[in-house]
Amino acid sequence: MSSSPTSSGPTPGSVAAQARGSYDLVLKGGTVVLPDATVQTDVYVRDGLIAAIGGQADAGRTVDCTGLTILPGVIDTQVHFREPGAEANEDLESGSRSAVLGGVTGVFEMPNTRPPTATPEAVAYKLSRAKHRMWCDHAFYVGATVDNADQCGELEKLPGTAGIKVFMGSSTGNLLISEDDMLERVLRSGMRRVAIHAEDEARLKERMDYRVEGDPSSHPVWRDDETALRATTRALHLARKTGRRVHILHITTPAELELIAANRDIATCELTPQHLTLAGEEAYPRLGTLAQMNPPIRSGAHRDGLWHWVSQGMPDIIGSDHAPHALSAKEKPYPASPSGMPGVQTLLPLMLDHVANNRLTLRRLVDMTSAGPQRLFGLVRKGRIAVGYDADFSIVDLKSRWTMEQSWMASRCGWSPFAGQTVTGRPVGTIIRGNQVMWEGTLADKALGEPLRFDATDRPQAAR
Repeated sequence: MSSSPTSSGPTPGSVAAQARGSYDLVLKGGTVVLPDATVQTDVYVRDGLIAAIGGQADAGRTVDCTGLTILPGVIDTQVHFREPGAEANEDLESGSRSAVLGGVTGVFEMPNTRPPTATPEAVAYKLSRAKHRMWCDHAFYVGATVDNADQCGELEKLPGTAGIKVFMGSSTGNLLISEDDMLERVLRSGMRRVAIHAEDEARLKERMDYRVEGDPSSHPVWRDDETALRATTRALHLARKTGRRVHILHITTPAELELIAANRDIATCELTPQHLTLAGEEAYPRLGTLAQMNPPIRSGAHRDGLWHWVSQGMPDIIGSDHAPHALSAKEKPYPASPSGMPGVQTLLPLMLDHVANNRLTLRRLVDMTSAGPQRLFGLVRKGRIAVGYDADFSIVDLKSRWTMEQSWMASRCGWSPFAGQTVTGRPVGTIIRGNQVMWEGTLADKALGEPLRFDATDRPQAAR
């Protein structure tokens, strides 16, 4: 990325701001990824918002970002923090602590908890549990069920909700919408984009005999390409029929991306760092059941096919699908072992390493982790470094080559498939609404995460 020197004189905006008093914070001397350029400049913050870019002014606190790159705050739109019901694996505090240590400023948390997040009371409970405990900003998906299918339009309007999540195929938890008539009811109830785990439940049941006991490499044979493609095809058909936009999560096959590319008016999609990094031929012999997730890690050819579509600008966002399980459970012989792996803390390091290896540009990564989530889901004041937006920053050292040791991982599950992997690109600081939440692996004194706000649920504050 090219850079230009910091402006030597104050801008008109900074002059006006100085007249009102000094800023709370300045990020000094970093390379800043702005919406239209990447420049070396200073960023000023007041009252939790970006107040000026460039110029010279006083600030109560200075963070020296010389040699570092300042990204808009990374938003992970798919995490499972397991609270309530499976706090031994993860909870809202430990999961969000992992997030900010990895440079993530906001998360969308999934509903397959025990009990599931499927009622207004369950959403309110999660929000209350998150207060003063979650380190990053957050929103909670509401899970679609047979019982609430016709109320999804009201549930998606609840403050602090990311929208409706549908599981078309069985995975961790007991949320399942496997029949077309029920999925159609969900899609007809509401307006916001519906997130879908697209695996065909009928085909999963038909192919259970393809699982080989003790052999996790049979996982993608059981949950094969057709299982994913068939569900995605059904979801797109019903989206077209109902006029409802859908978002297909954790795509694993190039064929799905080709199909979605032909339906961009109604569909968006997500990739995970795991599926862009791991290949089954290497991962299953080395990691065993630690490589097991839904949809599965597939072949190197599949991984290369996903990268082809990244080069075509097709996938919209990156989400980690952070889904931790206790190591004792993961070490059970396949298929008794549960599917899922932690990932929120390693999302940014892995993707920065791909940037370093020229698999994608830094600007494309920013679009898939900041601007993209804002654009798809209507986040308020998030997703870009611009005056008036929340002062959320993921500050990274693009040149740092380091090893992600297990001792760095904060997930309660206590393991990661990427522990011991050496990467280029390291999260140095996490700033949320002007609060320095993490710097060089050290956390702030207290958690300050707040609910994310969305266009669909937000009412602007009235003048006082």
